[in-house]
Amino acid sequence: PSVYLFDNTHLKILSFCRNLMPKTLDGQITMEKTPSYFVTNEAPKRIHSMARDTKLIVVVRNPITRAISDYTQTLSKKPEIPSFEVLAFKNRTLGLIDASWSAIRIGIYALHLENWLQYFPLSQILFVSGERLISDPAGEMAKVQDFLGLKRIVTDKHFYFNETKGFPCLKKPEDSGAPRCLGKSKGRTHPKIDPDVIHRLKKFYKPFNMMFYQMIGQNFQWEQ
Repeated sequence: PSVYLFDNTHLKILSFCRNLMPKTLDGQITMEKTPSYFVTNEAPKRIHSMARDTKLIVVVRNPITRAISDYTQTLSKKPEIPSFEVLAFKNRTLGLIDASWSAIRIGIYALHLENWLQYFPLSQILFVSGERLISDPAGEMAKVQDFLGLKRIVTDKHFYFNETKGFPCLKKPEDSGAPRCLGKSKGRTHPKIDPDVIHRLKKFYKPFNMMFYQMIGQNFQWEQ
């Protein structure tokens, strides 16, 4: 579930947080997902104070694609907002990217990771490729299962590609209903972005991506 335990008010004391979690028996793992944790300054300290042995899984994708996707989601709710090109620049003529815009800032992964590494060793963090989750979901899930110390139960046979959404869907066991796919908010068609804007964003993100690759010892090859 997503319960946003660690990204809001400090008044949410640890006992309250623990009570929201399901009871976990020996041999079980409790998982909670909230996308905003990775970019919330206070989250690492709060999570560490509650459970310092927690294993963390972060799904990352090309920050340019991620920014456009972020914008597309917002546009669907607020169609009156300015164009992506307008929001992405402080000064379009000079090519100055507006790194304060959340859609851009979230993709500066190295910046956010520095905060987490103050509290958690890299060995407790797994970075999953958002691109490979689409092209090879079973392969990425194998890494997740290994990281969590689980048997590789989820394999290729559990997925099929949904051509309409452009994402893999999770097959249900026999006779247990329809497959589980991402919701209506996922897989929206992205607006067409000026190629010059994409080029400038590539130049902007490249040093941050290189720093991120070096920090985690993994190259996602977003520059290709």
